Amino acid sequence: MEKTRKIITLAVFVSQALVLSMIENLIPLPTAFPGVKLGLANIIVITTIVFLGFKDALVLVALRTAIFSFLTGGLTLFLFSISGGMLSAIAMSIVYYRLKNTFSIIGISIIGAVTHNIGQLMAAAAIMKDLSVMNYLPVLMLSGIATGSLVGVCSKYLVKALRKSRIFEESP
Repeated sequence: MEKTRKIITLAVFVSQALVLSMIENLIPLPTAFPGVKLGLANIIVITTIVFLGFKDALVLVALRTAIFSFLTGGLTLFLFSISGGMLSAIAMSIVYYRLKNTFSIIGISIIGAVTHNIGQLMAAAAIMKDLSVMNYLPVLMLSGIATGSLVGVCSKYLVKALRKSRIFEESP
């Protein structure tokens, strides 16, 4: 893909991930556990891994996290989000590029959701200087499996539709 087209595509993906984050921020989840989110922006992270690659996925996570945190939260939100987002993007990329014949897009998404939660807990433990936050890990593992499955199904259909559209095929 030519450089200009790739930059434009990445900008569109960052915008889409940001919009999904904003929409998700408006959706109240009926759960007794704070911090459980759907992770809708990961639909676009997975799509970026598939079509643009690992480095662009990291750029997408960094830009989306910085912009979203600037608009809605602050430094603490940024630290939690960037820790989870980067760990998740790295894990999903490794699995996609090394084990894609073993794991489906849905499986890759579940791995991403679980590692995102682990990254956030690691950030919380570091910020709070208290490892007891890791007691929350079983709950976040289960929620990661559930939300990762949902995001994975959405990602699977988006990737399939984009492949069918041939929008990412190289021109002769």
